[in-house]
Amino acid sequence: MSDPKAFKAAGLIGWPVFQSRSPMLHGYWLKHYGIAGAYLPMPVQPGRLEAALRGLSALGFAGCNVTLPHKEEAARLVDRLDPLARRMGAINLIVVEPDGSLSGYNKDGYGFIQNLRDGKADWRGDAGPAVVLGAGGGARSVVVSLLDEGVPEIRLINRTRARAEQLAREFGGPVKVLDWEARATALDGAALLVNATNQGMVGQKALDLALDALPRAALVCDIIYNPLQTPLLAAAAARGHSVVNGLGMLLHQARPAFAAWFGVMPDITAELRASIEATIG
Repeated sequence: MSDPKAFKAAGLIGWPVFQSRSPMLHGYWLKHYGIAGAYLPMPVQPGRLEAALRGLSALGFAGCNVTLPHKEEAARLVDRLDPLARRMGAINLIVVEPDGSLSGYNKDGYGFIQNLRDGKADWRGDAGPAVVLGAGGGARSVVVSLLDEGVPEIRLINRTRARAEQLAREFGGPVKVLDWEARATALDGAALLVNATNQGMVGQKALDLALDALPRAALVCDIIYNPLQTPLLAAAAARGHSVVNGLGMLLHQARPAFAAWFGVMPDITAELRASIEATIG
C-alpha cells in the first residue's frame, strides 16, 4: 500500500475558476514527473476567501494559487508575506507551512518578465516609457516588475482613476497616472504597452484603444491568454508590432509554485505549450 503522506494536493482559488488552464498545466507536470498528487480548481465566492484559506491546512493541501478577484485580499489574510509580495500588495501563490500557517508570494511578475523576453529576446526595460492599463492585482505585479527592470516612466491608466492613484502613491517614482480618456494619446513615445485589464478576455468586451500614436517599434503585451490573440494583439500585429500574449506568463509563474508544493522545478516544453494552446480557442 502506498504511503498516503506522499500524496500532495494543491489548487487554484478564484471566482470564476473553471476557465483556467492551471489544472491542466500542473496535471501535466505531475504525470510527467511521476508525482503522486493533484491540482484542483476551487471556486471561492467573494466574501468567503478567509474561510477557504484557513481550510487549506485542515484539508491537507500543500498550498494554492490565487487568481481574480482575490489576489489583493489574500495578501492581507496570509500569516506572512515575502518582501516582493509585500511590495506588490497582491499574491498569487500560497504555501502551507508544516505548522499550518500560510506564506504568501507573488510570482506573476517573474512570469511576466520571462514572457516578455520569450517574445522579444532583446527587450530592455530602459528602452523607453511603458503604458500599463489596469490597476488590479495583475497590474500591481506588472508595475513593480517594470520598475525593477529600470523602466524610466510608467504611464498607469485605469477606468477608475482612484485605484491607479493608489498604486502610484504606493510605488512612487516614475509611475504617472493618466485619465482613461487619455489612453490613446498616452501611447505617444512608448516602448511597451501592457493590457492588465480583463477587456478582451473570453466573455468580456474588447479593449477600446486606438494604436495610432504608438511607435511601430513598441512591444505590445496582453496578460490575457484566453483567447491567445485578443483584439488588441490582432490590431497591434496588423500594424507590425511585436506582440506577446499571456500564456507564457501563466507557464512561467507556475514553475516556482509547482516547485514549492511538489519539490521539482518543472520545464516548459514545446509539447506542454502545444497541449495548452490546443484547448484555447
